[in-house]
Amino acid sequence: MTRRIDYDWELPPEMRQRLGAASYGAQRIIHEQGHLMVILHEPPTGTGAERKPTVFLRKPDGGWFHKGNNPGERAFAKLLESYRAALGTFEIRHQAAETAEELFQILGPLIPLTRAAMNMQATLQSARDAVKEDLMLIDLRDLAVEITRGYELLLADTRMSLDYRLAHAAEAQARAGMEVSRAQHKLNTIAALTFPLMAIGAAFGMNMHSGVENLPSWVYWVIFAAGLSMGVMLRGWVKAPAAPPVIAARPASATLKKK
Repeated sequence: MTRRIDYDWELPPEMRQRLGAASYGAQRIIHEQGHLMVILHEPPTGTGAERKPTVFLRKPDGGWFHKGNNPGERAFAKLLESYRAALGTFEIRHQAAETAEELFQILGPLIPLTRAAMNMQATLQSARDAVKEDLMLIDLRDLAVEITRGYELLLADTRMSLDYRLAHAAEAQARAGMEVSRAQHKLNTIAALTFPLMAIGAAFGMNMHSGVENLPSWVYWVIFAAGLSMGVMLRGWVKAPAAPPVIAARPASATLKKK
């Protein structure tokens, strides 16, 4: 928060006592002895850690002043226009955003802007309630309501768009993982079917005399059928679902003792 500056205007002692020595503080009003001080903040930039106050004073005769003896009406309009301009800038950025990173960069500064706009609206409503005969405060309050609604809608839309992109990316990653798992499962099934045959073929393909060379041809088909049967059984074992874990029930007496 920017350090408080003593502007060139006359304030009632009761109003000075309600001002802090370090800064003007949060957005608020101070109404004493017919004087109305409206403390607002300029639109925050970046992360919004620093707040720049802009102070208005309405004297008992109805005259508005800004940061001293400067005219206050034009400064009021300029302040609200700066909030509206910032809203328009972020709306354009939101429409052009195509990635989650771009939406996240919008969301960061949009949160303190929305909070500042909401506090500005509440402060102007309090000013309107304090000085009901000032018609300018009605227009300023209504304009602040419109600007705040725009910020709230844009903030909600940005969050929804970001959540949608993150969910869409998670779904795509899940589908890719399922495809990899399905392909790996197929490879495991093929390996389970062919592993016994390859093992038998490798054993009989060794350059050693085992005596099988002189057997009739039908023995080959018996060995082939046996290897294929072993492959089918191995395939069933690979595809069998895992048994669910068994959770031992806690004895009722132990639960009662714990309670």
